[in-house]
Amino acid sequence: MSNIMNSLYNMRILDDLARKETAIHKIHPLVKLLTTVSYLTVVVSFGKYDIGGLLPLLIYPSMVFALAELPVKPIFMRILLVSPFMIGIGILNPFFDHQIYLLGGKEISRGWITFLSILIKSGLTVTAALLLIATTGMDRLAGALRMLKIPRVFVLQLLLTYRYISVLMEEVARTLRAYSLRAPEQKGVHRSAWGSLAGQLILRTFDRAQRIYEAMCLRGFTGEYHTGGFKEIRVWELAYLAGWVLFFAAARIYNIPMVIGSLITGVIR
Repeated sequence: MSNIMNSLYNMRILDDLARKETAIHKIHPLVKLLTTVSYLTVVVSFGKYDIGGLLPLLIYPSMVFALAELPVKPIFMRILLVSPFMIGIGILNPFFDHQIYLLGGKEISRGWITFLSILIKSGLTVTAALLLIATTGMDRLAGALRMLKIPRVFVLQLLLTYRYISVLMEEVARTLRAYSLRAPEQKGVHRSAWGSLAGQLILRTFDRAQRIYEAMCLRGFTGEYHTGGFKEIRVWELAYLAGWVLFFAAARIYNIPMVIGSLITGVIR
């Protein structure tokens, strides 16, 4: 039960972080969305062996963390939740890619290089997406998507799925609480009750969804989820977008760590 309540709290903490009033939070949602999309595009465009080129892209999430005054632990814990999927995707690479790569005078399979590249790319993309939600909020992000003419059905589905996962978990917590009150000396749910509890949860979920829909209709819902208007994009916000896009492009075109190493080597010589 405590694990479910902790999960509910952890889900809502991103919405709480999005209510802060830092400079990053005040940036227009569309600007932050376009910046994040540009960042994700550049990250996934790197080759499977190009780990060094990805390192400069760590600057973006680090700067957002600092300027938005976000705690690292909640974001890091969410990255750990998806880490098994990252590992599952890349763990087989060392068994299929047996080409030898020299690293510091030692031979290493290129499969491990691609595995590490997948982990870095996945970590960067997940972190960027979480930072976007933590500094914007799902409602404002949905408004930015509608400004890009994304179909309202897709935006509505995304928004309601995100928002009402917590409702489903509350129903699960309520069902488990009722079960524990009827079996106070039993730890957990007995396997013989799994089927009936799952059926009750499905029925309660359908009933709750119907009541939510009826409440939305009574408040004037006609298929469009209105998130309110936005102010016009200001000049400094466009400069923010342009600056990051130029940096991402430079990091993609040039191997910045190699360029810096060459300059240092040239000075030493």
